[in-house]
Amino acid sequence: MSKNSPLRARNFPSAEDEAKAAQPQGRYDGPGSSFRMAFTDTEFLLRDELRPVRLQLELLKAELVQQEQGVESTVVVFGSARFKAPDVAEAMLRDALASGDEAATARARQMVKNARWYEEARRFGELVTRESEALGEPVIVATGGGPGIMEAGNRGAFEAGGRSMGMSIFLPFEEAPNPYITPELCFQFHYFAIRKMHFLMRAVALVSFPGGLGTLDELFEVLTLTQTRKIRRRPIVLIGRDFWQRLIDFDVLVEHGVISPEDKNLFHYAETAEEAWDAIKAAYSGDNPSLTARQLKGN
Repeated sequence: MSKNSPLRARNFPSAEDEAKAAQPQGRYDGPGSSFRMAFTDTEFLLRDELRPVRLQLELLKAELVQQEQGVESTVVVFGSARFKAPDVAEAMLRDALASGDEAATARARQMVKNARWYEEARRFGELVTRESEALGEPVIVATGGGPGIMEAGNRGAFEAGGRSMGMSIFLPFEEAPNPYITPELCFQFHYFAIRKMHFLMRAVALVSFPGGLGTLDELFEVLTLTQTRKIRRRPIVLIGRDFWQRLIDFDVLVEHGVISPEDKNLFHYAETAEEAWDAIKAAYSGDNPSLTARQLKGN
C-alpha cells in the first residue's frame, strides 16, 4: 500500500490543525469564555497553578530545538553583561572627558580597561568555532545571550562563520538578545533554574570571564554540582587570575575547612583566549588521547 494512500494518513487531526479550525464564535468569543482549547488559552496557561507545566515546557522547548538543530556539545561562556567592545568603551571615555564629570570619567576609564576581556571572549568564541574538531566532534559556543562578554562570545563564533547559541533570561531592564546568535538557537527563559540547567546539559567545558552577581551565581552552581558529583567533571576555566584571586580567596575556604584542598583542582586559571582553549584541549588529550567531547559530556 502506498504511503500516500488515504488509509495511511494519520488517524487523528493534529493539535495545530484543530487549534486553527476551532475558532470560537458569537457569545463564546468574548472575555471570560472558557471555550478555547487549553493549550491555546494563554490566560489559562499563565495561571499560578500551571507553573509546573510552564517549567516543563521551558525545559522541553530548548531541548527539542537543540535536538532538531543537531547540537550535541557546547562550550559555555560566562561573564559580565556590562563590559563593552573597545571602540564603544573608547567613545564612552571621550564623552566623559568632554563632559568634565570626574566620576563618569573614572567609570569610563575602567570600562576601557575592562574592554580587554570583551576582546578575549570574542577571540575565544572564534577559536572554539574554528577549531572545534580538535575535541573530536562539532562543538558550539553557548552564552547567556545578552550584551558584554556574552555578545563577545557569540560575535567571535559569528565572525568565524559558525553557529552559536544564546540563552537569554527575561529581565525588565535587559536589552534584546545580542545580534550575533544563530536565530534558530536563540532562546528566552523565564526561570533562571531551567536556563542554568540548559547551560550544563550539553556543556563539555565552561569558561568564566570576570563578572558580577549573575556570573558568580552561574559559576558557583557549576562548581557546587561538580564538587558534589551531581554532574560529571569537565574543564572549568577562570579567565583573569588577578580578578578571581582578589575576589575569592579559596585558600581561606581551605583554611577554615569548608572545602577540601583538592577542591581547588576543580578549575584552572588562564589569562588569554588561547590559554583557555589550550587548557580545554589538554583535558581531552592529557589522560586519554582518544577521549572525545561526547565521552566527556554528561549529567
